[in-house]
Amino acid sequence: MTSRIAILGASGYTGAELVRLIATHGRMEIAALTADRKAGSPMAEVYPHLRHLDLPHLQRIEEVDFSGIDMVFCALPHATSQAVIADLPRDLKIVDLSADFRLRDPADYERWYGKPHAAPELQKEAVYGLTEFYRDEIRGARLVAGTGCNAATGQYALRPLIAAEAIDLDDIVLDLKCAVSGAGRSLRENLLHAELSEGYHPYAAGGTHRHLGEFDQEFSALAGRPVRVQFTPHLMPANRGILASAYVTGDARVVHDTLSQAYADEPFLQVLPFGELPSTRHVRGSNLCHIGVSGDRLPGRAMVVAALDNLTKGSSGQALQNANLMLDIPEHTGLMLAPCFP
Repeated sequence: MTSRIAILGASGYTGAELVRLIATHGRMEIAALTADRKAGSPMAEVYPHLRHLDLPHLQRIEEVDFSGIDMVFCALPHATSQAVIADLPRDLKIVDLSADFRLRDPADYERWYGKPHAAPELQKEAVYGLTEFYRDEIRGARLVAGTGCNAATGQYALRPLIAAEAIDLDDIVLDLKCAVSGAGRSLRENLLHAELSEGYHPYAAGGTHRHLGEFDQEFSALAGRPVRVQFTPHLMPANRGILASAYVTGDARVVHDTLSQAYADEPFLQVLPFGELPSTRHVRGSNLCHIGVSGDRLPGRAMVVAALDNLTKGSSGQALQNANLMLDIPEHTGLMLAPCFP
């Protein structure tokens, strides 16, 4: 049986990535694509790399007939999904790729995103979409909130270690490099090629990055007490990819064994041999996350490095993985594509 899909916000990078993945899925049909400024345009005009696909033209959300739709992917900007999703038919299954339903407490949302939650009743039914750790809840959910791409990468590196108390929970430093597509497709001066290329720079330093809300929420729930990591993201002059380096206090071999055991049966989470570290170039365009562990010259210290593609495993691939569960489709369907290299 084929499920009919609508992608709201299809003119953004995550929307286009969803189209790319669903195109070879086999169990999904794209029935509607929406955009605001690009409404009325063919998808091939907005994204020429998709011109070989037979896709509906972009239209406004209010023009979509949802009566024949089974699943909606909401790839809209932050702070817009709450109102849009609140107006959708109640029988629709929804995967939201924005930040609007990630934080369970509406007060936390207001703290990190600077405005009151617009749909607190919907928040109560939203399930956090980190697939490998919330499978059972996702299967029965109507609304799933996709994680932040930075938040997902850091959690894959650290969750099993926190749950197993394999590291010092009060001494976690997370240094993260992320590609420019994570900032979206909107025109911004600081993201112009001449402004960004040939250099790296930190941003949202000093504990101000919004994904810290997810780290606080998830790590503290795992530990049963507050866990506050030190986290600094850096923007790198690359189109895709996230590389997260976590510096922890703990035995490096125990850290490696803990991660290896936790992810032994996970098709998308691959722990490398001890001492081997991952690269973003080896996961590009895939739904894979590579994780490596290295010791340190200082006894009792270890480094955990996780690499994934922010548009795939960090966002649209994760969304499709969740949708498969919600629609009772094998979880890996449409997602076993190999990375693109070089």
